[in-house]
Amino acid sequence: MLVMTKESFISKLFIQNTKSFSTFPDKESAEKFIDGLFDFLFFPKSVKHKEVSDLEKDFELFKGQFASLVYDVLYDGNKVDEVADTFFEAIPDIYQKLIKDAYAVLNFDPAAKSLEEVLVAYPGFYATAIYRLSHQLYQQNIKILPRLFTEYAHSKTGIDIHPGAKIGESFFIDHGTGIVIGETTIIGNNVKLYQGVTLGALNVAKELAKTKRHPTIKDNVIIYSGATILGGDTTIGHDSVIGGNVWLTYSVPSFSIVYHKSEVRVKDNNPLPEALNFVI
Repeated sequence: MLVMTKESFISKLFIQNTKSFSTFPDKESAEKFIDGLFDFLFFPKSVKHKEVSDLEKDFELFKGQFASLVYDVLYDGNKVDEVADTFFEAIPDIYQKLIKDAYAVLNFDPAAKSLEEVLVAYPGFYATAIYRLSHQLYQQNIKILPRLFTEYAHSKTGIDIHPGAKIGESFFIDHGTGIVIGETTIIGNNVKLYQGVTLGALNVAKELAKTKRHPTIKDNVIIYSGATILGGDTTIGHDSVIGGNVWLTYSVPSFSIVYHKSEVRVKDNNPLPEALNFVI
């Protein structure tokens, strides 16, 4: 095996980095932008606005920041303006969907005391917001940037939602840590997910990348913690309840209740069962 010199390694690394990251946005700028946009929409006290015109100025400022990020991906000024216009024209509709998501949390979670609490303190809502903004970009066929946004949300919340997933209105994530929602997942309206839910693929072969690999969840479904639902042909019928720790690779009809049965034994601890009477 040939040993590479420092000079040849540095030269090779330079060529590789130049080639690989020539259309890659600045990660820190992307994270700062998406957090700033979230605060602009849902956390008004973070930015002082005395007049409506102040909001308008900041809206345009975010549009300029966004255009810079997109330019790093496309290197086409005319295309950048088109992408930025389309994205920011979609924000009012995205905002309305997110308010419905927030009310779904407020109406379903007894721990939620106000809409404001949901908007600023619920990691599930934050992850959903970043997903919905990223999904719009995904639909506009912008590469890399949507993944940067959703992976940033993943790092902050433990909730992994691919921007390609299709999620309906009034979506509620309770707690959320460990949730995984794959690229081709389809989720209907009024769906509720608890922590540790996986909506994943049965087969991860690369040649199947363009096929539907992840499940379809119809309207009004509740999926409790630790449930795993796999496969592009798997459909959970509307108004179904999927219990905790269930493992599903097949479809279930509407109005189903699916649960995992486990046995827990309780007895006094004197004497201990032989299997438990050991020391490490």
